[in-house]
Amino acid sequence: MDLLKITVPHEWVDYNGHMNDAEYARAFSMAVEALMEHVGLDAEGRREHDLTIYTLETHLCYLAEAHEGQTLKVKVLLLDHDPKRQHVLFTLTDADGGEIATSEQMLMAMSISGGRPTPCPEAVAERIAALPQPAGDEDWPKAAGRRIAIRRKTT
Repeated sequence: MDLLKITVPHEWVDYNGHMNDAEYARAFSMAVEALMEHVGLDAEGRREHDLTIYTLETHLCYLAEAHEGQTLKVKVLLLDHDPKRQHVLFTLTDADGGEIATSEQMLMAMSISGGRPTPCPEAVAERIAALPQPAGDEDWPKAAGRRIAIRRKTT
C-alpha cells in the first residue's frame, strides 16, 4: 500500500550527488506521519483521542541511490501489532517500483497529555489491523528482522 509520494528536492542531495543518508530517514519519518493520517491520527484525530505515535526503534537499509528530482514512493507492511505497538516495514521505491531503501520500525501509541504508552482506540486499532500484512512465513520480507554484523567466510 502506497502511503507517500515525494520528489527528491535539491536540498536533500549531498556532495556525492545523491540523496543524503539523513534524508532517507526524513522520508521514512514522513511515512510515519502519512501512516498516522491513514489510521485516523491526523491533527483532528490526535486531539480527539489524545494520542500520537512515537518511533521506538528503526533499522534502515540503503539499497540504491536516489537523485534530485526523482519521484519516490513509500509503502508499508504491517509485520505485527498489539493494542499499543506496531511493527512495520516501510519500503522506499522509485517510480517503477525498484527498491531504494527499507526501514523496519517499532512504533508506540502514546498519550499526548500523559506522555505514556496507551492502547489505540477501537477505530484506530481496526485501521491498523487492516494494513497490508505478510500472508505467512513464506511471505515474510527478507528486509525484516535483519541484524547488523560482519559476515565472515568459514574455512
